[in-house]
Amino acid sequence: MNYFKYIKDILLVEVEALIVDGKFPVGLDLSRIGVEPTKDPAHGDLASNAAMVLAKPAKTNPRELGQLLADRLTQCVDIAGADVAGPGFINLRLVPEFWTNQIPAVLKAGTAYGDCDLGSNEAVNVEYVSANPTGPMHIGHARGAVIGDALASLLNKAGYNVTREYYINDAGAQVDVLARSTHLRYREALGEDIGAIPDGLYPGDYLKQAGQELAQRDGDKWRDAAEEEWLAALRVFAIDAMMALIRDDLAALGVKHDVFTSERTLVGTGANDEVVEELQSRDLVYMGVLDPPKGKLPEDWEERPQLLFRSANFGDDVDRPLKKAEGDWTYFASDIGYHRDKYRRGFASMIDVWGADHKGYVKRMQSAVNAITEDKGSLDVRLCNLVNLLEDGKPAKMSKRAGSFVTLRDVVDEVGKAAVRFMMLTRSSDASLDFDLKKVTEQSKDNPVFYVQYAHARICSVIRNTADAFPDLLLDDSSLSSADVAQLQDPGELAMIKELASWPQIVESAALAHEPHRVAFYLSDLAASFHAFWNRGNADESLRFIVPGDSTTTVARVALARAVAVVIASGLAVMGVEPVEEMR
Repeated sequence: MNYFKYIKDILLVEVEALIVDGKFPVGLDLSRIGVEPTKDPAHGDLASNAAMVLAKPAKTNPRELGQLLADRLTQCVDIAGADVAGPGFINLRLVPEFWTNQIPAVLKAGTAYGDCDLGSNEAVNVEYVSANPTGPMHIGHARGAVIGDALASLLNKAGYNVTREYYINDAGAQVDVLARSTHLRYREALGEDIGAIPDGLYPGDYLKQAGQELAQRDGDKWRDAAEEEWLAALRVFAIDAMMALIRDDLAALGVKHDVFTSERTLVGTGANDEVVEELQSRDLVYMGVLDPPKGKLPEDWEERPQLLFRSANFGDDVDRPLKKAEGDWTYFASDIGYHRDKYRRGFASMIDVWGADHKGYVKRMQSAVNAITEDKGSLDVRLCNLVNLLEDGKPAKMSKRAGSFVTLRDVVDEVGKAAVRFMMLTRSSDASLDFDLKKVTEQSKDNPVFYVQYAHARICSVIRNTADAFPDLLLDDSSLSSADVAQLQDPGELAMIKELASWPQIVESAALAHEPHRVAFYLSDLAASFHAFWNRGNADESLRFIVPGDSTTTVARVALARAVAVVIASGLAVMGVEPVEEMR
């Protein structure tokens, strides 16, 4: 249950009752009424802006209006008190039973706690990674992979029907370079001394295996052949080999996709031509000349007629080319064809996860989606900023089998999948991220991965120790859901319960904002609340989870602790991280 929505619904019922009673005028816009946590817990549990947003259209003073609502709200069974503060905020305090009743709700739901139907099964396509198939993934790709994967899981939890997709950019000039690089390693596998890798080719050692596999499959068939004879065949071979490598890297990170779509296949089936025909029929493409670049004019600049899309009609800065002057398709044209294909497959809602270096491309792509869907589709782009890989505060030096960068697989092998995934979500995607290899393996509260996992492991230890201390107690979730939790009234206990109860609202707000990093923030806060109470128990034996000779208090606190563990596991599942039961 999202208790923010629950209390808001109560508030709306009371507003409607005042309208019926003639205290408020008919026809008020209630859509701006909100309920949120108070900034200071001393003022209550929740605050509403209802009086302030309704006062002007109701032609009354907001404090007077607020008092009318407050008087009615205090009659509600779950509301202990309602006060009007400041310019008209209504501060609400909920009865203790409301909070303690959240514990059995969590235990009965299990990790499904927080699931909701916000999305109403709407189809959403989340495209992420989509790295060029020219080599293994680097640590920068890992951030987009984790963010996209976690966002897809978050949307699933919020009731959307999500398809995870990878777009294979296999139609550009870079795959020809890949084919030539593979041919060079193929010749090396056949015993030729290839010397230094020529400029313009991919130097990574990962291509040695591809060359060896090609030599084993085809012998010396392509060694002395002209490039035009082997280029197409080796292009297909090399792309398949690199995609197998990428899939293996993704699997090591626990990232999965439902669909892999090939740019080359789409272009080959005429997707770009269909897009142009459709846009021409609506007078959205034309032959024109681009304005010269701002600033210093390149020496080779010359005005050339090009096929242009009227991107400016849809909010872009300028119109954009669909074909180069020499007649080849632009990347933009292929991307339009691809997003049109997604829309035709039933995805009016599309989310793309891109690197921050594509920031300038966002507006034109959103313009294109608006055009090809006639404003029936939407594209949200999540930009992922840089990852600075460090080791004890200094730039990391690791093996570079890719030739020029640290691979994702190197980092996963060094610190583990869980650490990589959690750390990639500890900051908003549009902020740069420092990833310190030493810090993520430290067992300290400064390491968010450890801090959250340690809370879960501590709770598992509490349950094991309780079973030893009280061997006759039933400590499964079903039995714990019947514990006498009403006696949990300590401020630290209530703080934990309130954090627990916020999880459904976090799921909804993070899903609406497309911001999975909010889950990591929430779990850190929940873990902090648990650890704070644990530390108080070290100083005061009466606050320990296991109270010798007092099975009733012990079971109540164990039920609370177990509920915390359940919600931690629920949040970690969204992040693609498995909770641990012991820390070594």
